[in-house]
Amino acid sequence: MGHANKQFESLGIAVLTVSDTRDRSTDTSGEYLAVNATESGHQVIKRDIVIDDIYLIRACVSAYIADPAIQAVIVTGGTGFTSRDSTPEAVQPLFDKEVEGFGELFRYLSFKEIGTSTIQSRAISGLANNTVIFCLPGSTNACKTAWTGIIEAQLNGAHGPCNFVPHLQTNEALRCASRAV
Repeated sequence: MGHANKQFESLGIAVLTVSDTRDRSTDTSGEYLAVNATESGHQVIKRDIVIDDIYLIRACVSAYIADPAIQAVIVTGGTGFTSRDSTPEAVQPLFDKEVEGFGELFRYLSFKEIGTSTIQSRAISGLANNTVIFCLPGSTNACKTAWTGIIEAQLNGAHGPCNFVPHLQTNEALRCASRAV
């Protein structure tokens, strides 16, 4: 991936919950991700809930990756095998590069917790417009596994030997670019 820049930099994060049934009061997974991102020193710029519809999901994520204030997107929900689960199909076409190892590592960590049931997770990750996108299962435990086992470290510029921060547009670089337009 990229070399660590050896210092923490607060990133702008969007959290998107994909669910046909949850609202803000019942969205424990989105709440967990937003709280932990903030506690880790990042800024949650957007937090939304959208029904499991391929085009609504894609529209939300597209808006996030076009927003210069957002460097990371975390999507929770819609990664299973029910007829309504469509997060991977919605998001994968947006990737400039896929992070193949994310899903593999997530399922490895999850296997230690839930055994072979982890095979039903279609967790994915990729980079689009210098924004990293993580798509996670909708369970709060799965979000905890992904956050503590992978995402928190990969969004920390001090984490070595490498992390995603050098690949992301920083707020300052984007502010300069938008002033030049």
